Amino acid sequence: MNNRPVPKISLRTLRRFTLRIVFIGVVFAGGYLLGAQKMPFAGNVPLSSANLDRSAPKDVEFSLFWQVWDTLENRYFDQSKLNAYDMVYGSIKGMVAAVGDPYTVFLTPRENTVVQEDLQGNFEGVGIQIGFRGTNLAVISPMPGTPADEANIEAGDLIIGIKDEQKGIDRSTVGISLPEAVQIIRGEAGSIVSLTLIREGEPEPLIVDVERRAIEVPSVVLEFVGESQNIAHIQILKFGAETTDEWNEAVLDIIKKRDLKGVIVDVRNNTGGYLQAAVDLASEFIDVGETVVIEEQGNGDRHEFAVERMGRLMREPVVVLVNQGSASASEILAGALRDQIDAPLVGQTTFGKGTIQEPQQIEGGAGLHITIARWLTPSEFWVNEVGLEPDVIIENNPDTLEDEQLQAAIDRVNAI
Repeated sequence: MNNRPVPKISLRTLRRFTLRIVFIGVVFAGGYLLGAQKMPFAGNVPLSSANLDRSAPKDVEFSLFWQVWDTLENRYFDQSKLNAYDMVYGSIKGMVAAVGDPYTVFLTPRENTVVQEDLQGNFEGVGIQIGFRGTNLAVISPMPGTPADEANIEAGDLIIGIKDEQKGIDRSTVGISLPEAVQIIRGEAGSIVSLTLIREGEPEPLIVDVERRAIEVPSVVLEFVGESQNIAHIQILKFGAETTDEWNEAVLDIIKKRDLKGVIVDVRNNTGGYLQAAVDLASEFIDVGETVVIEEQGNGDRHEFAVERMGRLMREPVVVLVNQGSASASEILAGALRDQIDAPLVGQTTFGKGTIQEPQQIEGGAGLHITIARWLTPSEFWVNEVGLEPDVIIENNPDTLEDEQLQAAIDRVNAI
């Protein structure tokens, strides 16, 4: 990232911008989201709030905010630390965090860039996918073949501390947001980040040093498995911008297989992504008009995402592989296939993330991710905090190289 100094902005513009953003939070409950006003630059403007417009919505009192702002301006000993952008962004972050939902977050331009890199699948880091268990930062899954995987970081580990000597960071994860954690854990290839982990069954915290490197994550990987190599094992590693295109290429290869016995849809360690991508993939197996997922908003409004096209794999036996790293869009796909075509789930209970976030791009490169609804499977089951329990429960033995879960899925396909 470019580390050039951030130009100062007009405090009059800054104040109007701040009020506008706070007002967004007030009116959002009514279903509105106002665009943020552009912040023009005005070089070397002193950080002063004297004689500025303090107007605000009638029922919102901002005097305390400006009292603290003015006190910092007048009393803080190192005025060079009073960066207008950081103060505004920090104020907005605090407002959004007050909702108490770890998935509803304000993203600075730098953090927003990290999120976009995630969806594209190319970045420098350790290859670890993270989320929350309650309010605890947790490993959803390490990605195969990445530094996190090679360091034996496991799905379900709680991350209680992050240290990076090069960045000058040594902090606990109490109160950390997901974008903050991602930004800290990522870094230049060749640099080291230390993670302090709590692992079930371990009496003491574990400290794991991981060397970062360039990570490239495809969306879809296809191989043919089984004794006769006639079972399509299709791994979906994420639901990103390119997932549907990669899926279509894989499906073309599958339908060319004349002696195809069945399909194993593998969403292990897939933390999710775009809801529509999950709907698109589920539509390959489910009848037209059938429900894939139900979106339920806080006001009681419901929307059912249904299949709108003829699928190309509707006649094939299907088994779904899941584990504790399968979350969100992965659970949408798995739940839909189980509910609508009785596809058995094999593996371990899924992560249990049953909410939907809507990303908003804010002028200036920032972003706002808002939890707008919860989602239900076609049978109206809410997975949040409980996950989907497999029909065949099996764990891989960490002391062997054999993929016992995959073998169980192969056996299940052969038995259909």
